Amino acid sequence: MSLKNRDNHNCWRNKTVAFRVSPEEDWQIETFVKLSGLTKQDYITRRLICKDVVVQGNPRVYKALRDQLAAVLNELRRIEAGGSVNDELLDVIEMIAAIMDGMKEENANSTENSISTFDEEINGDFQNSSESLDEIYRRIQRLTDPHYLHTISMTELYQTAYQSRPPIIDGLLYAGAYILAGAPKIGKSFLVAQIAYHVSTGEALWGCEVHPGTVLYLALEDDFQRIQSRMFMMYGVNDTDRLHFATAAGKIGNGLDEQLENFVREHPNTRLIIIDTMQKIREVGGEAYSYASDYEIIGKLKQFADKHCICVLTVHHTRKQPAGDSFEMISGTTGLLGCADGSLLMQKKKRTALETTIDVVGRDQQDQILYLKKDADTQIWNLEKVENELHREPPDHVLEAVAELVSADQPVWTGSPSELADTVHVGMAANALSKYLNVKSGRLLDEYRVRYENKVRHEGRRITLTYDAENK
Repeated sequence: MSLKNRDNHNCWRNKTVAFRVSPEEDWQIETFVKLSGLTKQDYITRRLICKDVVVQGNPRVYKALRDQLAAVLNELRRIEAGGSVNDELLDVIEMIAAIMDGMKEENANSTENSISTFDEEINGDFQNSSESLDEIYRRIQRLTDPHYLHTISMTELYQTAYQSRPPIIDGLLYAGAYILAGAPKIGKSFLVAQIAYHVSTGEALWGCEVHPGTVLYLALEDDFQRIQSRMFMMYGVNDTDRLHFATAAGKIGNGLDEQLENFVREHPNTRLIIIDTMQKIREVGGEAYSYASDYEIIGKLKQFADKHCICVLTVHHTRKQPAGDSFEMISGTTGLLGCADGSLLMQKKKRTALETTIDVVGRDQQDQILYLKKDADTQIWNLEKVENELHREPPDHVLEAVAELVSADQPVWTGSPSELADTVHVGMAANALSKYLNVKSGRLLDEYRVRYENKVRHEGRRITLTYDAENK
């Protein structure tokens, strides 16, 4: 009889316990099981009955530690580059720290399972790592210290290539949380339907380049028949399978988060999620319109958008009373604008007018005003003129020289910073060129379709340029 069918007291295991977990929880359980060296059955049973899980060093545990430390190292670098902490991986980091603490204690009396020996065994398997396990361990300890304040120097700042917010519609929408606000019944739903269609098809919108992908449109004030009629009026039978609709969803913090996670998991090419309207996803309570609650609701949407590098556009209403700043007309508190990455304010002189203006503001984009006119037959908004034309940066001879190193025929170039400087001949020292490309990596990808990586490996710092044929 298999030992797993009997417990530590040799009692027959003839009862079945089953329960559902989220994909994130399943990942955590699987990771903890591997790190414990136990079977999944024994690990879960011991945790359920509040027994300690004692990790015994063996090759399987060492391999799990090696794999998870590699993931931790990448997480540490992402956090040090300004990223947010992944809660699930932070739990894993804490478990790894506890295991390595135990190994340190064992090492005080024995060298059998010493960190140094472990280091020699597996450190060479870490990709892109020149750090010892002791160094990683010290960084883990700092990360898990609640009193630790993470800082970076200006030199470290320039040594890091940060991922810029990718454009969804050039000059209009980028990855992040956006608000589209306007008075009721002035055409906001037709406007977001138009945006959704163009992003899903990749067709240019008002002369702006569109970066196509899957779109989810939560039309929470409509039904499918109304959506069908609206889309047919606008685009006839020209459909697309990359535009998805839903007419019901959970509340933010109470079901919607999981629904959106599942959708993005099933559709990894998702670029845009539209929520129409905000009121339909918020829990109404005593602090429904406090600054803190407004900031929190947009903050959760922003956190989701940043995690998946997509745009979440939420439709909202404006107040009736006038305001000194037009954006102060947005219903609610300034917490909405304070947290959002950008806002679009739709205004008409009168409700029946075919003309409207769209004021566009954002953290990392130029303010502008779009003057639109509606086609009375199709309800499509057409661009009449733009106030504050977008500034176009002049060509960058450094980026142009770097971009010439890769193409569809030769999609990858790799080498040291010195080798890159010697190859492109732009009159910049290797160190200065690396810093320049770290800062300009977003533009290099968006305009020149070249993905830039600058990583430390065993042999030193290596730069990789990859031609991104899909980034259009």
